[in-house]
Amino acid sequence: MKRFLVIVLDGFGIGHMKDAEKVRPQDVGSNTCKHILEKKEKLKLPNLERLGLMNALGEEVSSMKFSSNATFGRAELMHFGADTFYGHQEIMGTNPKMPIKEPFYKAAERVYEALVKEGYKVEYVYGKRGKYLKVNNALTVADNIEADPGQAYNITSALDVIPFEEVLKIGKIVRSKVYVSRVITFGGKNVTIEDILSAEEEKENGYIGINAPKSGVYNEGYNVIHLGYGIDPEVQVPTIMGKAGMKVTLIGKVADIVINDYGKSITGVDTEEVLKVTIDELNKMEEGFICTNVQETDLSGHSENVEAYANKLEIADKYIGEIMEMLKDEDILLVMADHGNDPTIGHSHHTREMVPILVYGKNVNKVELGTRETLSDVGATVAEYFNIISPENGISFLKEIRK
Repeated sequence: MKRFLVIVLDGFGIGHMKDAEKVRPQDVGSNTCKHILEKKEKLKLPNLERLGLMNALGEEVSSMKFSSNATFGRAELMHFGADTFYGHQEIMGTNPKMPIKEPFYKAAERVYEALVKEGYKVEYVYGKRGKYLKVNNALTVADNIEADPGQAYNITSALDVIPFEEVLKIGKIVRSKVYVSRVITFGGKNVTIEDILSAEEEKENGYIGINAPKSGVYNEGYNVIHLGYGIDPEVQVPTIMGKAGMKVTLIGKVADIVINDYGKSITGVDTEEVLKVTIDELNKMEEGFICTNVQETDLSGHSENVEAYANKLEIADKYIGEIMEMLKDEDILLVMADHGNDPTIGHSHHTREMVPILVYGKNVNKVELGTRETLSDVGATVAEYFNIISPENGISFLKEIRK
């Protein structure tokens, strides 16, 4: 019996990628890990230090030192930009594909035709320049007005009127006809279609959508699934394992953004809560794969709050230490990130940074894994560990770490 646990410290990068100068010049100079440690000189993360965080960073900072007994490396982002959704798809074995940016009104007609063909009642809702769709008098399909323009479409639904399973079915039809980064299917209870329509907002250049917080869909019975461009769950680790009859548990934000039809998905945001749930699920699981996302580090980066970021790291470090003590002989723990989010860089967005790869287990070799070309090397390693079909992308480093 063996278990593989991945903990993603969301947004905890270790230095800007070389291509940032060309593709994201605003991120040049970013180094989330280093800059937090420099600002918080007394911050001590003993378990991450033991795992080789400073080794992966490549230098000692403040009170944090190199580990002489670590298995570590770093990974570049193969996905464009610096994105939590695509970062986790990449971790699970996807080779990310480049979407386009397009206001929904340009895609509305082909979505309308596809939904009508499937028997749905579809109506246009018009703004000054843009337009969106109302479907079955239960949901809207429109621009996501909170994200960067043209990056995502929202399907905002009243779950007292339509079950979420049907919303997701509609979402998959929409996804098949559009080329933007994400189609986000979500809804809440105790909300009417009138509540949703009354939260309509229109922006420049024909972007029109629903202000989700204003609509009330977050308040009660909220449910969400993100559908990404070029994402095929069939070639990702959770689906491959699930179809093979193996247990997969996703915890935290990863539960919202990675398809896990055959396993268990547990949402959550609070750092202590998601890590306590991780420990509970690890205790219950005799064999299988767990992936946990610690989201509050990323949220602290967005708020440019070094103090909050350091606090969340301290909490995560404590529970990582407890998990290390729980591991059995064949178990493997891997701690990593999905991109950077440097709270000191001068803007509140993700930063295109390399991420640490820190591996621990009683039967793990103490080796340097170098710089991996993609986060998918993690998914490929998980697949080889469980002797299942390899995912779409990535090169396993299992043979390097195994004694």
